[in-house]
Amino acid sequence: MPGFLNRESPSQIEAKELHPTFGAEISDVQLAELSDEGFQNILDLMAKASSSFVQYGFLVCRNTGLTDATHVDFSRRFGDLDDIRPYMTGGRKPRYDYYELFDAGNVDEHGSVLALDSPRSHYGKGNGFFHVDSSFNPRRASYSLLRAAKLPPPNTGGNTQFADSRTAFDTLPDELKQRLLAKDYVGAHSLHSSRKRGSPDFFADLRPEDYPMHRHRICQTHEPSGRTNLYIGAHLHHIEGLSDLESWQTIWSLMGWATRPENIASVEWKSEGDLIIWDNTAVMHRAGGGAFEGKYVRDLRRTTVHDASPTAWGLNEKKDTRPGFNSFETPASKKLQAAMT
Repeated sequence: MPGFLNRESPSQIEAKELHPTFGAEISDVQLAELSDEGFQNILDLMAKASSSFVQYGFLVCRNTGLTDATHVDFSRRFGDLDDIRPYMTGGRKPRYDYYELFDAGNVDEHGSVLALDSPRSHYGKGNGFFHVDSSFNPRRASYSLLRAAKLPPPNTGGNTQFADSRTAFDTLPDELKQRLLAKDYVGAHSLHSSRKRGSPDFFADLRPEDYPMHRHRICQTHEPSGRTNLYIGAHLHHIEGLSDLESWQTIWSLMGWATRPENIASVEWKSEGDLIIWDNTAVMHRAGGGAFEGKYVRDLRRTTVHDASPTAWGLNEKKDTRPGFNSFETPASKKLQAAMT
């Protein structure tokens, strides 16, 4: 059943339900011109604890009219933004005028489609696994806002999929749920880990264990809703205190449970200007493949909001290193550096 944002408001924004537990869609809302009341409606839909409507983990916004500039400006209303300055190493230049925009597309520096055997294509394969943005950093992300700048032809793939990690916890077998709560496991996250998993032959020289990892609890309270969330995903390298075998058995059990078909929603990109907002502390996501790969441009651009909650930094020191693929302290492997230049 469709829900409404701020039902008492004279300027209601209607939301169409895309998934019964965690996804919705709105259309033809000019986000750059959104009033404070309208923006509060967006926040209420995704974050307000209320029994009057489903509290969604992702929101698809169609026909937003956003440009690079207004995308960044709108994103700032959610909080402080991450940026790509720490990653501009080895002569790498940004493709956009705004450092707050992360390149989530398949376009090279000349505007052409990336070759499937290029270093950046190998790097991007890790995005095909369910993950949460920035879990590999000391300070995690709250919202991500992903916009279509240019899309491949229809029916060539490229959907973005989401998994409901709050409902995944709610529905866990009781024995496993009680073990997770009693043990209060801590996960160690690494971007190197997901990149190697995505293309193990290309990154054969990369040892994730040689680089810093960052620590976040597996079971976390999602503060706006009060529900427990499974904070897992492809960047999760291991669970502290468990043997390698126990760690992987637990991780794969949780990932398998969280990504069952009933927990997944697949979003089709329909037109340039479409935007998806999601809460990284409530959902996982992944990039879908398709026939467009290596043939057609799929230019997606993302802003990422720094989490400002009390658990934003997990169990990590509060310092802004953001050591994903190129740390100020420890450079990544040569192939990983090549993938980002």
